[in-house]
Amino acid sequence: MIIQDLLLGALVALLCGLDRVAVLQIMISRPLVAAPLTGMLLGQPLIGLQVGIMMELLWLARLPVGAAIPPDDTQVSIAATVLAVTVARMFTISGPEPALFCLLVTLPLGKLGQYFDHRARRFNDHLPELAELAIERGSLRGAERQHLKGLLSFSVAALSTYIVILGGGLLIIPFLWPLIEEGLVYSSSWIQLALPLIGVAVILGTINVSRSITLFCASFGMAFLLMWLV
Repeated sequence: MIIQDLLLGALVALLCGLDRVAVLQIMISRPLVAAPLTGMLLGQPLIGLQVGIMMELLWLARLPVGAAIPPDDTQVSIAATVLAVTVARMFTISGPEPALFCLLVTLPLGKLGQYFDHRARRFNDHLPELAELAIERGSLRGAERQHLKGLLSFSVAALSTYIVILGGGLLIIPFLWPLIEEGLVYSSSWIQLALPLIGVAVILGTINVSRSITLFCASFGMAFLLMWLV
C-alpha cells in the first residue's frame, strides 16, 4: 500500500510539476488543488484539503512567473500529503496533527525545488539554438526532439524535488512523530491558526508596494466598467 501511495504521489507530482511552468498552467499546481487531488487519489481527501488550506497562502506572493524561481510549494504540498497519509495509517491516528506535522517538516525542503528548477532552466537555455540548427538542416523531427527535451528537463526537476522531499520526510517523520505527538495535540489548533495568519501577512506586505494598490483599483474599475458596458 505504501509503495502504491508513493507512486500515485509521483504521478501527481509529475503532472502538477509540468503545469507549474511548462504545460497548460491551468493552476492544478496550486497547493489548494494539488494537495486535495493527491489526498483524493490516496483515499484521504480531508488530509489533502488540510494541507492545501494551510499551504496556499504562505507562498502565494511568490509565483514562478518569468525568471522568478520561488520555493516549490507544489511538490511540498504533494509530498506532505503523501507523508501525512502514510503517518496516519502507520500509527492509526486521525485529526489534523499528521498533516500539520508533515507540512512543518517539508516546508524548509521546498527550497530544494529552486535548485532543480534552476538546473532545468539552465539545461533548456541551449535548446533553441539546437532547434534552429535542426531546422536549418531541414530536420523538423530534430527540432521537435529539442522541444520535448525541454519538457523532459522540467519533468525530471519536478520528480527530483518530490523524491528528495519525500525521502527526507520518510527518514525524519517516523522517528520524530512518537516524540512530539502529545505536545502537538495540545498546540495544533494554535499552529493551524498561525499558518494562515502568516500567509495573510505576507499577502498584505506584498500588496503594500508603491502603485500596486493603484494598479489593482484601476484594473478592478476597468473590469467592472467593461462588464457594465457589455
